[in-house]
Amino acid sequence: MNSHLLVFSLLAATQVFGWGTVSSLPVLATQVSRDLGVDLTTVFFGTSIMFVAMGITSPWAGRLIGRFGPRRSMATGATLIGASLCLVSRSTSVELFLLGWGIVGVAGALFLTTAAYAYLAEHADQAARGMIGSLMLVTGLAGSVFWPVTAFLFDVTGWRITILFYAGGMTFLVAPALYLGLPETSKAMATTETGAKIRYARKPIFLLVVLAIALNSFVTFGIDAIGIELFRALGSDLASAVAVASLLGIFKVGGRLIDVLGGRNWDGLSTALVSGIVLPLGLLAIALGGKNSMTITVYLCLFGLGSGAFAVARATMPLAFFSKADYAAAMSAIALPMHLINALAPPALAAVLVHTGPTSVLNLLAAISTVAFLTLCCLKKMQGQVTSGQTN
Repeated sequence: MNSHLLVFSLLAATQVFGWGTVSSLPVLATQVSRDLGVDLTTVFFGTSIMFVAMGITSPWAGRLIGRFGPRRSMATGATLIGASLCLVSRSTSVELFLLGWGIVGVAGALFLTTAAYAYLAEHADQAARGMIGSLMLVTGLAGSVFWPVTAFLFDVTGWRITILFYAGGMTFLVAPALYLGLPETSKAMATTETGAKIRYARKPIFLLVVLAIALNSFVTFGIDAIGIELFRALGSDLASAVAVASLLGIFKVGGRLIDVLGGRNWDGLSTALVSGIVLPLGLLAIALGGKNSMTITVYLCLFGLGSGAFAVARATMPLAFFSKADYAAAMSAIALPMHLINALAPPALAAVLVHTGPTSVLNLLAAISTVAFLTLCCLKKMQGQVTSGQTN
């Protein structure tokens, strides 16, 4: 138990630092666009390119994780993120800026999320499901922790030194902590077979799982990416916008309670359904009520709890349909479309924000989350049919 706690604490701290580092762009975007002489949408393409690169290189990263083990892979990825952030901080053109974020994505495929889950699946055995869900939720605090820190560093040093500071943290703190602090697993993780991916891709149930996860990821990641600019467009100053975005991350922790309240009687799909109901309601509260204290409170409660619960469901929902032995194959097949949709969210929503305003963004996200909920309802019905067929 103590070993599990130490491993979880180290993975949680390094994953929060990693995601906080690569998610710092929303705070810095306005000044970056001025320095590089480009519009806000172009700056957010940095995040998009990062996720495209992460998705495309995920199969390659999976093979490396399988061959060398997640501990070495994560340490290597953290070091490479530090090096690529140095390039970002020194970029004098938009081309170098975007190239740097592309390399961050390649490195992130080795370090962020997937390798950590692989390590837990190997190290924690039966406790892995709960630890993976908890790690995903804790990782959601990255913005809450790092956006205020980033805003402070930006005010004191500017965006370039802020990025360079994070680069140093990845290289000299995170990478050594992972390599020296994590126990070596007994064996390398098995690589995912292409045949398994193809088998899953042909299943209607799996396609609906991917669709539901992708749509809700677009909504939740989209808010994470442009939430600060969104609230600034609604009339908040930078400090207030950062505060609301940070509080949202803290409310996500409460989302874990939705999963806990279900206990052993709920699976990941049940958690996803509950969260799917409240996500569009939270968005509509702001769209209809503006940014007064009451509607912001409702938004934080509904959207924060819902997105926190869905963060857990996203990692555990495949277990409602596929065996634990097939979990890695299913998650690997989900990784590419999920990263691509995450790549689309920031520039698409930034463009809507610039051209049509914040209310249009909120209405669009509410509509997408509603479609995601209807998809989850279809999945629940299909799950019942599968269970009934197995019983008969």
